[in-house]
Amino acid sequence: MAQWLVMHAGWPAEPPGTLVTGARFRQRVTLMGTPVEVRWTVTGVTPDRAIQLDGTGPMGIEVGLYLSLVAEGDTTTVHLGGGVQGGPTDGPVGSMVARSLTDALRNSLRRLARADLTAPPAAPPRRERSGTIIHARTGLEVDPWTPVIVGAGQVTERSTDPENGDPVSLAVRALRRAADDDATVDLTGKADTIGWVASVSWQYPDAGALIAQRLGAAPAQTVQTGLFGGDGPLRLLNDLAAAITRGETSIALIAGAEAAATERAGTRLDWPRQPDGTAPARILGAGREPNNDAETAAGLTSPLHLYALIEAALRRKRGRTPEEHQAAITSLWSRFSRVAATNPYAWLPQARTAAELATPGDGNRPVCAPYTKLLTANLQVNQAAGLILCSAQAAHEAGVPQDRWIFVHAGAHAEDEWFVTERADLASSPAIHAVGRAVLGHAGRTIDEIGHLDLYACFPSAVQIAAEELGVPLDRQLTVTGGLTFAGGPGNNYASHAVATLVPRLRSDPEGFGLATAVGWYLTKHAATVLSARPPGAGFRDIDAGLRLPRPARRVVTGPAERGVLEAYTVTYRRDGTPDTGIVTEILGDGTRVVRTVAPATLAGDPFGGTPLPPPGEPPVLVEWHGSVTVIRLNRPAARNAVDPVTARLLKRAIDAFEADPEARVAVLTGNGPVVCSGTDLPAAARGEDPPAEDRTARPPAKPLIAAVEGAALGAGCELALAADLIVAADDSLFGLPEVRHGPVAADGVLRLARGLPRAIALELVLTGEPMPARRLHDLGLINRVTGPGKAYAQAMDLAVLIASHPAAAVLHAKRIVDRHHGRTGDDANLDLRKAPS
Repeated sequence: MAQWLVMHAGWPAEPPGTLVTGARFRQRVTLMGTPVEVRWTVTGVTPDRAIQLDGTGPMGIEVGLYLSLVAEGDTTTVHLGGGVQGGPTDGPVGSMVARSLTDALRNSLRRLARADLTAPPAAPPRRERSGTIIHARTGLEVDPWTPVIVGAGQVTERSTDPENGDPVSLAVRALRRAADDDATVDLTGKADTIGWVASVSWQYPDAGALIAQRLGAAPAQTVQTGLFGGDGPLRLLNDLAAAITRGETSIALIAGAEAAATERAGTRLDWPRQPDGTAPARILGAGREPNNDAETAAGLTSPLHLYALIEAALRRKRGRTPEEHQAAITSLWSRFSRVAATNPYAWLPQARTAAELATPGDGNRPVCAPYTKLLTANLQVNQAAGLILCSAQAAHEAGVPQDRWIFVHAGAHAEDEWFVTERADLASSPAIHAVGRAVLGHAGRTIDEIGHLDLYACFPSAVQIAAEELGVPLDRQLTVTGGLTFAGGPGNNYASHAVATLVPRLRSDPEGFGLATAVGWYLTKHAATVLSARPPGAGFRDIDAGLRLPRPARRVVTGPAERGVLEAYTVTYRRDGTPDTGIVTEILGDGTRVVRTVAPATLAGDPFGGTPLPPPGEPPVLVEWHGSVTVIRLNRPAARNAVDPVTARLLKRAIDAFEADPEARVAVLTGNGPVVCSGTDLPAAARGEDPPAEDRTARPPAKPLIAAVEGAALGAGCELALAADLIVAADDSLFGLPEVRHGPVAADGVLRLARGLPRAIALELVLTGEPMPARRLHDLGLINRVTGPGKAYAQAMDLAVLIASHPAAAVLHAKRIVDRHHGRTGDDANLDLRKAPS
């Protein structure tokens, strides 16, 4: 649909998979040139013949689409219909909206007719699982759907001639080398999936389709990573390995490339372009702005700046002088250069001494303290890597010798607190720790058993923090390539080169294990993969290690007069080597982080003192896990648990994580202190702190959510309770929507009350703004159970434990039926915290 529907403007989250009746997904579409988000429900499917979608947009707009196919001999007639109603479309603009929709549908059919000529073939049916395969060398049984890498190839192209020098051309060369690597058979033409690590130097709508044409493949799907993120190669490898484990994919090609050196040469580039509307079947990972307002205001907008700041925080944490720390990081990078000197694909294959790296000069100017150029990632390269990944069954049937197989044992990924300046500690990474624990745990190995290690090495701070979190001594060999400075930093694709380098090493050490890590943005997104020539003891898993990951955070502000304790600093340099701007972070007494710019001269010498950093404040949302029950607590008792932007964002994150957590069955939402939630935080609203809607809204989860209410549940608090599936309330608690007193209507809350209460009672609540006691609302059927004061949480937990004891599928199915019968779907039951002051 994304390839031919003219109205399509993007996916807010993961694109939908197979559409079945009852499936729900979100899509950005354009109506009369205006982008809006529509929440679709698949309301009817006739296999291979028809599909019907009903959706809701903003302001009460309802949208419908109907697609049907009628086969007539060798041709297929496509019927596409749609309509809008509700909200402003019922007024004078309705006819204009209808004409706009009609034009869009007609243009979509025209685009579909053109696209059909080159459409990929239908996805092949899932393969039948063969019998167990015996691994000859070890005698171990191998499940036929075990993922194995059977080919790896790399290209380093020093010519900047643009002819056949675009990233796809380089990637095709790497994949052909990967095909030669398996020594017996070329599997590239048989691939049913092609994965592409998005290139930065030249962006393609669907590079996988171009690769398929060059290699003579007819894949059922192409998959592409998000535009930015060095974690992309391992996320893609792990994702496709999981698809093989499920029997959805048999042979996958994974490729990535950059031609930044050619692009930088300034020659006019006439590289491949694709028609409008071309897109991969799936994009892995959603994009997000990398910086918050405080970072942008201070000029912290590139990896160089933020990793330098992290480096300074790391020095403070280690208690080193500037000279001691500079000696440590240049010694570390010198060792990386020595590995690159032995790497035939390295961009800078020259060993450097620590003294050379520490000394500014030609080719090594100071860029951002404490870094000189040769301590940073080198992105101006022409490099490509390709992998052939398939099931053990496909490898066996194709006759690939088992000594060429490298088994993918485990994969994991997680994110740290997204914005660097909101992290509690700049010099640590809870996500790397969680990823390492998950991937090694599933592989059944300790870090000491990993003989071949490649830590993502864009800057020295990234390596030092990863080593500490994984429990790796810094004096170990930490790279197999030489890292992004010396081996090369081809955009998002470095980790593909790490894997391609690990493959022959592991073949030569058949009982050894390899671990590759990858990082996106500023120690923000993390992924890891364990590989070995030895068959795995457990089936492959791609683990989301961030679902139950605590992420301590700090509030961040810019430029107040109050001074804090210096936490970190850096100085940017002009190209002539003179200092430009000083940037510092300080911690105030309440744990808030301040980001400000200063004159570089104020940072001369060693500006760190011995004052300890104040700890971060209490997080406004706490999450606990009690087996299959997740507890989400509002934690601002001093503010009566009022919802400010940070609370709203963390609440959304907690509910989304609960929804995605395969071990979580039921959630209990409650608050610390005598009041569950008094509404919107008025001081924050008065300051104009109003984050984007997507940071404050989440659909009610498909899993059961129970609200445990003590004290007042007003405004946003009442809406939170009403968005839950079940409510347990203390008999002295109050519920109300006082927004009417201030002008705006709390539309979502009004809708929920209208559905849950008699009309007259609902009107009394929403028109007067006066709260009602829990006992009365219980008698009217809105509240499930009423308890004595202070007992709501305990009884809600009893209810959650009971529900969680039942089969998960049965609970979800029963809930879905009841929700649909009562009109309570994800399209109109948003957990919306965009409230007026209450």
